[in-house]
Amino acid sequence: MSRYTGPSCKKCRKLACKLFLKGTKCYTNCVMDKLASAKKGKGGVKRAKLSEYGVRLYEKQKARFMSGMTEVPFANLFDKASKATGQTGEHFLRYLETRLDNIVKRAGFATSLRTARQLVLHGHIRVNDKLVNIPSYQLKIGDKVAIVGKITDGVVVKQGLEEATKRSLRPSFLEYDDTKKTATLLRWPDRSESSYPVNDQLIVEHYSK
Repeated sequence: MSRYTGPSCKKCRKLACKLFLKGTKCYTNCVMDKLASAKKGKGGVKRAKLSEYGVRLYEKQKARFMSGMTEVPFANLFDKASKATGQTGEHFLRYLETRLDNIVKRAGFATSLRTARQLVLHGHIRVNDKLVNIPSYQLKIGDKVAIVGKITDGVVVKQGLEEATKRSLRPSFLEYDDTKKTATLLRWPDRSESSYPVNDQLIVEHYSK
């Protein structure tokens, strides 16, 4: 499967918004903050006026970039959400939020989604005491995610756990056990708890055209 290997900040500049793709660097050394500061006296970062199609495409691309997914699996996930009973947009954001790589990040095991995906792919993550190395694995209510092995004492994981505690990044739909280094999905996340600040209705309209 293809994946983007270029600079993460390029995506933020393209959409003229912070996508928080580089973990702590997005808080301390963000290129978008620098651009905004440089253009402070000129009305901030300006973007060309978008067409109606462009507005919907922009919102879809924003969610896709933040999830680190390519177009085909992203569209397939939307198709799955469209077949579920209820509001398509709500189901779609729920699927994005409860992917294993995203839960690993939100639990604090990693500061960015890219790092969380590496932890999963390299076999450092267990779900209900079983090895799962598929970043797109969909969690269910009650599933327990744990990070195991020597990696728990590594700099990357320690930094992630410190940041999650310092900035209160862990959502209430996760129950975190610091002693066992586990996070349990207690319930489905509410719309307000989503880590994807997008207008899901625009994404629905984009794929429904």
